[in-house]
Amino acid sequence: MEAQEYAVGLDIGTTKIVAMIGRKNEYGKLEILGVGKSKSLGVHRGVVNNITQTITSIQQAVQQAETVSGIKIENVTVGIAGQHIRSLQHSDYITRQDSESVINETDIANLCNQVHKLVMLPGEEIIHVLPQEYKIDGQSDVQEPCGMYGGRLEANFHVVVGQIASIRNIGRCIKSAGLELKNLTLEPLASADAVLGSDEKEAGVALIDIGGGTTDLAIFKDGIIRHTAVIPQGGNIITEDIKAGCSIIEKQAELLKTKFGSAWPGENKDNEIVSIPGLRGREPKEITLKNLSKIIHSRVVEILESVFMEIKNYGFDQPKKQLIAGIVLTGGGSQLKHIKQLTEYVTGMPTRIGYPNEHLAGDSDKENTSPIFATAVGLVMKGLQELEVNEEEEEIIEEVAPVVQQVQPESITEVEEEEVPQPKEKPQKKPSNNFFSNWVKSVKEFIDNAE
Repeated sequence: MEAQEYAVGLDIGTTKIVAMIGRKNEYGKLEILGVGKSKSLGVHRGVVNNITQTITSIQQAVQQAETVSGIKIENVTVGIAGQHIRSLQHSDYITRQDSESVINETDIANLCNQVHKLVMLPGEEIIHVLPQEYKIDGQSDVQEPCGMYGGRLEANFHVVVGQIASIRNIGRCIKSAGLELKNLTLEPLASADAVLGSDEKEAGVALIDIGGGTTDLAIFKDGIIRHTAVIPQGGNIITEDIKAGCSIIEKQAELLKTKFGSAWPGENKDNEIVSIPGLRGREPKEITLKNLSKIIHSRVVEILESVFMEIKNYGFDQPKKQLIAGIVLTGGGSQLKHIKQLTEYVTGMPTRIGYPNEHLAGDSDKENTSPIFATAVGLVMKGLQELEVNEEEEEIIEEVAPVVQQVQPESITEVEEEEVPQPKEKPQKKPSNNFFSNWVKSVKEFIDNAE
């Protein structure tokens, strides 16, 4: 299989690392060719804290995916999250020298690159610059400025910022694992691509991805990303509460949470008891499911209230910012029993569980359609989108090349008299991939120079 036919997503999480290989079938749906999963040993709350262990975990996941698919993995699209991520809103503008010509993708790229030059706090750098509404010569609410006339082009941007050290540590792990870092993307954006429909993004929706170490939030309205946030709490802190409250080891606490846990304690009766085997011949411990649910309930409510505070900061109660589609839960934490009902109770907003099956081929493995793999599916989709952009650019080059070859030095005078055939005009593409690719290249160069 040619390298151009598939893409690889690498989800580096706090509890697990997932490598997923996928390609588009003849119907445009994502076909999963192989999945590898390993326990994440060197990541805490989305941030690498042990390079060696992280490299080993990445290699294990990649090797497993290679074995299942029979494909050698060389480059990956990686998700980035963690408690160091923050976002801000920014407005900027450029004054065009020739207002008599139409606005093109170069003008938009110049505007976006100007935002990339913003001075951040020490140790921070910009990850994403996401344009929202444009304004041309005072005309507001312009969605697509390309092809329009105007002298002053301005826009509102959603800017995602992260710690330089954390970003480059991820790059170092990827390279040391024998892989090439093809692209970096914010994990909530990848999850949103996998589980949200265009109608939900248009109506207004809040995606809550509950992972092991962090809970990621992405808010969409009018089809545009409006707000992102990372809450430094996830499923692991619930496990820690069970471990401390029931005086058991972490492995037992995790098993209790996934098998018997519930976010709604009212459903359990006092006489429902689960027995935990004692260590090394010690007496077993008996734990009531009601007490277990109370421990889980209190922590989940705290996480949901933190997320709801971010949604309030966005201003969802304003008519123009109303989230008609409510909330979509995804990630491993969304598998907790009755969490949908608890979310609706805490927020007062309609809620559903987000599965990445809308974009997957019909014969996909049931396990791959779980919310646990939503981020990995989204990363593969991002990688395939990048492939399509590269293929379009190659087509343009192939069409221009024969024209260039026709112009020989000895026939320059003839060429001046005859009109050289021009390549077919391609539809303009948004420049976001161009300047973001340059940023990824700068991360790679820093890693190479560090050697």
